[in-house]
Formats: sequence, C-alpha cells, structure tokens
Amino acid sequence: MNRNLLLLVLCQALLMTSMSLIGTVSGLVGYALAGDKALATLPHALQFVGMMSITYPASLLMGRIGRQRGFLVGVCFAIGGASLAAAAIGHASFGLFCLGSALVGCSTGFGQYYRFAAADVSTVEYRSRAISWVLSGGIVAAFAGPNLAGFTRTLVAGEAFQGGYFTVVTLGCLTFLVLLLVRVPRASGLGREAPERPLSEILRDPGYRVAVSCGAIAYFTMALVMTATPLAMRALGHPFADTVLVIQWHIVGMYGPAFFTGHLIQRFGVLRVMQLGALLSLGAGVVNLSGKATGNVWLALFLIGVGWNFLFTGATTLVTETYSEAEKPRAQGFNDLVVFSSVAVAALLSGTMHHFLGWISLNEVMLLPPLAATVLIFWLRGYRARVAAASVA
Repeated sequence: MNRNLLLLVLCQALLMTSMSLIGTVSGLVGYALAGDKALATLPHALQFVGMMSITYPASLLMGRIGRQRGFLVGVCFAIGGASLAAAAIGHASFGLFCLGSALVGCSTGFGQYYRFAAADVSTVEYRSRAISWVLSGGIVAAFAGPNLAGFTRTLVAGEAFQGGYFTVVTLGCLTFLVLLLVRVPRASGLGREAPERPLSEILRDPGYRVAVSCGAIAYFTMALVMTATPLAMRALGHPFADTVLVIQWHIVGMYGPAFFTGHLIQRFGVLRVMQLGALLSLGAGVVNLSGKATGNVWLALFLIGVGWNFLFTGATTLVTETYSEAEKPRAQGFNDLVVFSSVAVAALLSGTMHHFLGWISLNEVMLLPPLAATVLIFWLRGYRARVAAASVA
C-alpha cells in the first residue's frame, strides 16, 4: 500500500505541476491569440470542458481495464494536447490552442481519479488520509508550476510561453514512466454480490447528493476566482512576478493542508471539516472585496485554496461512503462529471465576467456558492441526527 500510495502522490505532483503551469499562462496566451479579448479564458475553459466530458467515460473505462491502463490513456492525451498547444503558439492559431487545451483537459479528467485509486489501495479506516496524501502531491506544483512558467516564458526565442507547453509534454512522459510501476489491485468479487442500485437510486442518497454538490461548489468557487486572477492582476498593473507569487501560494493553500486534512476528518468528522472549508472560501471573497493590492489578492487566493482543500477532500471522503463496490464506476463517474462540469462553467464565466463586470462584481458572485454549501452541510447534519434519533427510538 505504501509503495503504490507514494507512486500515486508522485503522479499527482506531476499532473498538478502541469496544471499549475498552464493555469499561470493559459489566460495570457489566450489574450495574446484571441481576436476578441473577452474570449481570453476560453482555452482554459475548454480545458475544463475536456475534463468534464471525459470523467464519466474514464471511470467506466477504468472499471473495465483497470486504473493503471486508464491512467496511461490519460497521459497520452496530455502529451498530444500540450504538443498541439505549443504548435498553436508558434503558428499564432487561437483555434488550435483551444483544441490542444481541450485535449490536455481530457488528461486531467483521467488524472482526477488518482485520489480514488488511493482509496482503492488503502484500508477503510485509512481512506480519508490516503485521499488527503495523494492530494498533497499538489504541494510540489505550488512551487514547480508557477516557477516553471516564469523560467520557460522566454525559453523559445520570440514565442512567449511556448516553452511551458513543451515542459508539459516532458512532464507527461515522466508520468507515463511512473505509472508503469503502479499496481492498483482490481476489485475482487467481495462486495459485488450485493444488489447494484441504478444511478437514479444512488442519487437519492442524501450523503451522496451533498457530497457531489459540495465537491462541485468547492471547484466552482476556486476556479471562478483563480482563472480570472492573472487577468485581473494584469489589468490592475501588477507585474507578472507578483502573479506567479500569488498563484504559487494559492496552490500551497490548495495542497499544503493535505498533510493533515485526513487527520482532521478522522478526529472532528467530515462535515465539520467541510463546513470550515466553506467558511474559508467566504473569507476569501471578503478579503478580495476589501482592496485590490497584491496583499489582498495573495491572501484571498491562499484562503480560497485552503477552503477548497477542506471542502473538496471532505466531499471526496463523504462520497466514498455512499456506494458499493459494484456501483463504484458509475457513482464516481457521475460525481466527477458534476464536479468538473462546474469547473468548466466557472472557467467559461470567469473571463467574460471579468471583462464585462469587473473584479469586484466577480468576487461578489463567488460568495453565493460557499453560502449554499453551508446550508447543505447543516441540512445533512440535521438529517443524520433525525435518522439516528429515530433508530434509537
């Protein structure tokens, strides 16, 4: 278990390094290539559309061919998509850049199942900590991704940021080699004898509904603000070095707590940790609304990162408690379909909202999803308390 878990952490680190690198530069490349500047974040949004589109088929595919082979298919999308994006920058083709971004997103859709693979290789009592540890691989990305974006910005003479996409190709090749060493056991027959519920019945489970909703809210809130941040800082006159610093610490906030989030869930309960995550996201919006200095943006992005970690790790842990082994591919696939649909919507809205409404209005809107998550979590706690009281009676 420890060997496979460490390899999955490394795969997550390589995946998130690529994603943080792309997240730092994609909006700026889109702005340079797009004829209509309101479409600057469209390539980044299409990356999430690709992720959203592939999540459910990817889960079903892994149910048939296994985790390792499924992850290898995903890495091939990354290598091909980043190669296309690099070529698009060289040819100044916005359309080709959009296509390459979408293919990279398909790769990320496969890679998001690293956290569920961690649950597969762990015992039930260690599951939340295993999920958290795999997510901690993203802490490498906090430092490597934005710094690689800055370092490779002028790596190819005359083609800003093209070197960054060549770097993503290299990281994909490294991930492919690491995955050859991963051994995620195929599910045994144990647990498959139970009746397999249709997806419509799984969706009626209150815990599943809240887990899926809160996972989507965590990603929507984070993506809405993070995608617009490089554009906002550019418009506010902040230097690119400050943008790199802000994104770097945002990713530290996202993945740094993963070293102890699983322990917090075990000690205080999954719903309390999710609630704290929603409150931190609300705090991030308040900080951004209070000023436009680099310090405000830095603190807000850090807080929203920590809030994302608590809410999303908790939602992932909660969703694993709601289905049987036979139901896993469809339950996990639908969960990630909803979660990453919300990311795609956030990324599509982000650039347009920033362009037409401005940074302040965007942050006012982002307060609503964490408020909704708070209501859902309180409702589930009340529902479980009523069920427990009824069973005692």
